[in-house]
Amino acid sequence: MVEANPDTHVDEEEYGEAANWLEVPGEERGGHRAKAEQEQDPSGGSHGSLVDDGDIDSLDLLTEIKLLSCPITHSLTIPQGVYAHGHGAEGQYARRVSILRISEEVQEALAHNRPVVALESTIIAHGLPRPDNLVAALRFENQIRDAGAIPATVAVIAGIPTVGLSATELELIATQDIAKASVRDLPVVAGTGISGATTVASTAYLAAMAGVRVFATGGLGGVHRGASDSFDESADIPVLATTPITVVSAGVKSILDIGATLERMETSSIPVLGYQTSVFPAFWLRESPYALDWRVESGAEVAQIMAARDALDQRSGIVVANPVPADQQWNPLDHDRILEAALAAADAAGIRGKAVTPFVLSYVVEHSEGASLRVNLDLVANNVRVATEIAHAWAAIAA
Repeated sequence: MVEANPDTHVDEEEYGEAANWLEVPGEERGGHRAKAEQEQDPSGGSHGSLVDDGDIDSLDLLTEIKLLSCPITHSLTIPQGVYAHGHGAEGQYARRVSILRISEEVQEALAHNRPVVALESTIIAHGLPRPDNLVAALRFENQIRDAGAIPATVAVIAGIPTVGLSATELELIATQDIAKASVRDLPVVAGTGISGATTVASTAYLAAMAGVRVFATGGLGGVHRGASDSFDESADIPVLATTPITVVSAGVKSILDIGATLERMETSSIPVLGYQTSVFPAFWLRESPYALDWRVESGAEVAQIMAARDALDQRSGIVVANPVPADQQWNPLDHDRILEAALAAADAAGIRGKAVTPFVLSYVVEHSEGASLRVNLDLVANNVRVATEIAHAWAAIAA
């Protein structure tokens, strides 16, 4: 059972209305803040049902979406059908409240059409060992700033989905044991007021909500080996199929079934662009056995494709496959030997689902004598470089 920390204090001055939202009792916080008249049946009882707007005359039922940005709060209300929850005489209509906090720096950059690059937080909390993880997080943010753009690291902080972390929040993610939160987990961590590190899927989802269009990560998730039996697939692909964000990665993690992942992305209508390559990269290695249909040579080309995608009213993300530089890739023989041993160890230990990646990465780091960690840091820095170039080109087009 996931529980909120009762000692967590949310500074109202820093978080504005979000602080008030977090301080209400948990049973009232998770989308049940607005109570409405119960739906009565002819016998005088009540029951739960899906209610159309036309069924309710006396209530103006709206879904309220609040985008909370420090220190400014934006509110938007839109008509929405709602569920009536029958609980005896206390029937409720659920009124959903979605909260997103955007840092002042990111908010200002977006308002003035300056380049912004999103970064995930799972790589900090679960992908890299301490204290290297905090050093790496600061390195990547500083790299973006030095290139004239604004970093927007994404995480859930004390129940509040946040785009653009402070130095204190980065340190929290790097030093505390916090949940790994994909898109399906966002309502849980937000509703219970706990912190969570966002995956590629949830980072893309929240960054796109905030209006950030470019995102740099290490490697994507995808179809796991043996998925024909386990049906184990990452949420990254279905989320990117419906989220208009461009993700720069060194391909998908080589612990996955790369061929099946590419097939799934094709089926999901996700364009995959090789950045100065015609071969799909394999994370720690420059090349996999799989050729790509499309190749681009610059961030400006990617930005043009983004603009064309928008003009076509498509909602899918774009994957930019950016291989690690040749002089920085891991020795292929060492890679294959240690990766196979890591996968066998995970299987023997009964590791499944989202626990596989951190287990395998930890095993690989331990048994590669630091070689995999060095490559991991180098490839993320290379992806940050390309993502920042794309963000600049996109800002120029959107101006």
